[in-house]
Amino acid sequence: MKAVCWHGKADVRVETVPDPEIEDPRDAIVKVTSCAICGSDLHLYDHFIPGMESGDILGHEFMGEVMEVGADNKKLKKGDRVVVPFTICCGECEQCRRGNFSVCERSNRKKKLGDTAFGHSTAGLFGYSHLTGGYPG
Repeated sequence: MKAVCWHGKADVRVETVPDPEIEDPRDAIVKVTSCAICGSDLHLYDHFIPGMESGDILGHEFMGEVMEVGADNKKLKKGDRVVVPFTICCGECEQCRRGNFSVCERSNRKKKLGDTAFGHSTAGLFGYSHLTGGYPG
């Protein structure tokens, strides 16, 4: 598939990257049809966000079509149109059950990084798993 990849300050490239695979039975693979650019993307482009690695794929607010779902994903089906917000959350912890998705207890493993950069935990804000505790997203 094609993706916009970060390679350093002000260095982004459209590249061919491996197709995604279902890693967790609750996963879904979405073919991206549109992607927003927001202030966070500009911070990444300008290398304001620490921890970026060459080859990281940009774009964390997008819409698209579900192409495949894992065996335990009961909410989506192939062909569904979806909009994906910037927060990444488990949907099962106490905070998620309360509707506080941005403070998900499972996707905020690197609290110090979020506190330093933003004054609060990121909840997988950018989708880069090496920045937010190793979670896919």
